[in-house]
Formats: sequence, C-alpha cells, structure tokens
Amino acid sequence: MPDHVHLLLTPDIPDGVARLMQASGRQWSHYYKQSIQPTGHPWAGRYKSTLVEAQTWLLSCYCYIEQTPVHAGLVTTPDAYPWSSYAAHALCRPDPLLLEHPVYTDLAADRQMRCMGYKKRCLSPLDESSRRLITDATNAGWALGSEQFQKQIEKSIHRRVRPLPRGGYRRKSSE
Repeated sequence: MPDHVHLLLTPDIPDGVARLMQASGRQWSHYYKQSIQPTGHPWAGRYKSTLVEAQTWLLSCYCYIEQTPVHAGLVTTPDAYPWSSYAAHALCRPDPLLLEHPVYTDLAADRQMRCMGYKKRCLSPLDESSRRLITDATNAGWALGSEQFQKQIEKSIHRRVRPLPRGGYRRKSSE
C-alpha cells in the first residue's frame, strides 16, 4: 500500500514483533533523514497490532491483507500487486521472505492443492463484517478470535482485549 504496510507475523520470542518494529523504525528513520527529508518524522503514527487466533482467523487475515490493494482500487486482482504474498499463497510462487504457517499448510498435504484451495478461498471477497472486525481489532488493539481465546488472553495479561458490550448498564424496570 502506498501509505501503510500490513505484516502478519508469528514471533519466536514474546516481544519479537515490538523489537522488529523498533529496529525497522530506527533503520527507516536513518534512511529517511539521510535521503528524503532531514527534519520531521517519517511515520504518521505508531504501528498498530493485534493478537490473532490462528485456527479461526489466520487465513481470513491473509485474505484481508492480500485483498486490500483490490479493495483500495490499486489493482483489479490480488496477484497484480507486486508486494503481496498472494503469489506465494495462491499461485505457488516461491518467496524467500515467507515461512508457511501450519494453519496454511494444513489446507492440503500437496503444495499445488494447497495453493488451489487457498486461491479459491481468497478469490471471493471477505464479507464486510469480517473486514470490519479485522480492521477494528487492529486499530483498537483487541485480540481477534473466539470468546474463549479472548478470555484466555485477558487472564494471561491482566487487561481487557475486547470491546465492552454496547449500551452500558441497564436498570431493570420495576412494575
């Protein structure tokens, strides 16, 4: 995307994503100040992230990311966007930057069948409610997954990772 980047990462260490983003920011900031603009800030804001329950949402997140250039009107098909992982996932093109996630490899034992299955899944656009859920979870930092997953994360980190129900407290009317 011209104004942002989507990364779907599975870190090896607990703070791996934060460290990656910090190191990338330092490198890009140095390049930006040397080559583009000597003053000012290269980013519009901090990076946004969310925890994703792989079993239920990983492939939807893949499709969301790979359909974003189409959704934004930059290209007509996901494979036309040169910086997308779609060619690796759906067209079986090798990409040295990607490691296949077990949820993706579980689609089929055979690589060609896996790519075909993924392509079929991703060619139909995500429904608007799924797109909204992924966007909202990312922007707000909510965990994306089942209620059980969200409760487990909340218990683990001792903070809320899902929005409160809308409408607040309702008093029962006395009759």
